[in-house]
Amino acid sequence: MLLLIPGPVQTRPEVRAAMAVDIAPWDRDFAPEYIAIREKVRDIAGGKAGQHVCLPLQGAGHFITEAAIRTFAPAHSGKLLIVRNGAYAERMARLAREAGRQVVELPAPDTGGVAPAAVAAALAADPAITHLGIVYSETGSGLVNDVPALGAVVRAAGRRMIVDAVSAFGALPFDLSAQPEVDAVVFTSNKCIEGLPGIGFAICPIERVEASRGQAGSWSFDLADVYDTSLRAGWGSFRFTPPVQALHAFGVALDIFIAEGGQKARLARYRENCRILYEGAQALGLQPYLSWENQGPIIALFHQPRQEGFTLQGFVDALKRRGVLISNFYNTEAPTMRIGCIGHVGPDEMRFALGAMRGALEELGVRRRDAA
Repeated sequence: MLLLIPGPVQTRPEVRAAMAVDIAPWDRDFAPEYIAIREKVRDIAGGKAGQHVCLPLQGAGHFITEAAIRTFAPAHSGKLLIVRNGAYAERMARLAREAGRQVVELPAPDTGGVAPAAVAAALAADPAITHLGIVYSETGSGLVNDVPALGAVVRAAGRRMIVDAVSAFGALPFDLSAQPEVDAVVFTSNKCIEGLPGIGFAICPIERVEASRGQAGSWSFDLADVYDTSLRAGWGSFRFTPPVQALHAFGVALDIFIAEGGQKARLARYRENCRILYEGAQALGLQPYLSWENQGPIIALFHQPRQEGFTLQGFVDALKRRGVLISNFYNTEAPTMRIGCIGHVGPDEMRFALGAMRGALEELGVRRRDAA
């Protein structure tokens, strides 16, 4: 089965095989492996030893995002500005509110990245805003927000930034050393590094972590406590039992990522995957949700055909019979179909998927003129 969703992604056999081992997370033989993972992740993020730290946390992307909000956004003073131009930005806002943070939303269309000038204006209008929360790659629609450009206006305004790079890290460029306004950039193991689900990572400036002790309001979601545990017990230690097999597999995926050429090589592969899908789907009569200039490389959305009787689940089932699995839900207001471009896939797999899409549309009686 070819898995084309924005995560968990299609993985290599070596990564899956790495799960088939029993490991004691507290074993001193595993500690060097865990330390190496943390250091490699820090380096990929543009962090520097002694200045930045990788802080892992068990769970899904929502967990590490909430942990970053709780750790760095003040609970009783200040506000968190969140650009609301997609489903995952809306989720970030909910996480913040339920953590007791004051949220200011900046609504924007989900068909393109937010303009830095709009963020600059929102910051200028409300001096109480301490942080910008931004989703780098919005898998609800496929758009990409320009994090370096947004960071520049945040830095100029003397504010801070939390970057949800859950579906961006490892593919879209990011340099923590060049963006000192960032308190945390967060991602998970099962997206662009092509590992398996189970763990999230936050890469943060050490001085900001040390300044944020005691404000998380949660033991489980306190990144400062993750850091302090490492200081007390060593960088190969854990606070609570981790998904150690997933970590082991992630280490394998990380080495493959580096051997492939790192971020630039992975971005090039994903961009080509997306181009093939985008152009091929148009040839089938499907209408992209985003214009090409606003289309990110992680996931592409297409409007559902207007054929009477067409259902997304019916299309998903027809594709699955042909060996391709896509998401059976959408997050946009208009009915769309979500097809991922990331994971251990390349041009051949994307062309195979297009052939399956052609067959599925024909099975459902969708003619080309009805698809757009």
